[in-house]
Amino acid sequence: MTGNLFLPGSATPAPGIVVAGTWTSVKELMADRYAERLADRGYAALSFDFTGFGESGGEPRDVEDPARKVRDIQQAVTFLAAHPAIDADRLGALGVCAAAMYMADTAAHDPRIGSLALVAPWLHDAAICAAAYGGADAVAEKIKIAREAHARFAETGEIDYVPVVSATDPRAAMPYDIDFYLNPARGGIPAWPNRFAVMAWEDWLTYDSIALAPQITQPTVLVHSQDAAIPDGARRFHAGLAGPKAILWAEGTQFDFYDQEPQVTLAADTAAAHFGRTLR
Repeated sequence: MTGNLFLPGSATPAPGIVVAGTWTSVKELMADRYAERLADRGYAALSFDFTGFGESGGEPRDVEDPARKVRDIQQAVTFLAAHPAIDADRLGALGVCAAAMYMADTAAHDPRIGSLALVAPWLHDAAICAAAYGGADAVAEKIKIAREAHARFAETGEIDYVPVVSATDPRAAMPYDIDFYLNPARGGIPAWPNRFAVMAWEDWLTYDSIALAPQITQPTVLVHSQDAAIPDGARRFHAGLAGPKAILWAEGTQFDFYDQEPQVTLAADTAAAHFGRTLR
């Protein structure tokens, strides 16, 4: 795994925060941005490419595998805990969009994480997936094609890819004209190949992050918007949390929280203040 460690200018050892972004993302899309903002606020923050993505090694490439991503986060936490510039007793996690699910999963099972911040969190279960992807039959069809693609991969080693985002290809994981992902000045960068492995649909659609909430006792803050993705998932997850919790409802679309102002600064400030109160 390849990552960027942003260190604060203040004295060390500093609290350490592991940072990750949206599904299929590479660190340059938004994790680097949030990690750098946290370093400016006194934290040592690690952004990284998950196994099989970006500059990191590993096969198969560009496969959204929740279990593998959770394992990667645990390894990133281990790296932070061993670093001489970081206080191993003060470790937190920040997840943007889909990484909110993976950070929540890690926090539910790894007591080294002492605090959790989720920005524009995509948090789903079966009911939310059905609502987001066109109903139960549409979800079942995606799972069917995922199993077929996985069987082809097992037999031939070949991976069926479709675009993550496309305004013209109905097979895309997000068949919409999304400026953040398609604009080279924003997220449409060469480091991000804009491809989604069809065989990943099953693991994605059957992943239940809402059920994790009662297992999370760490202090948790969510920053979200009613105009961002699936606010009902954020509300239900927040309601189920077992530990101290807060939720800040802001303005903006989902993609504003990736690289736009004032959303990024608001989210970074909120997360930093939360970590300051809870990582002691």
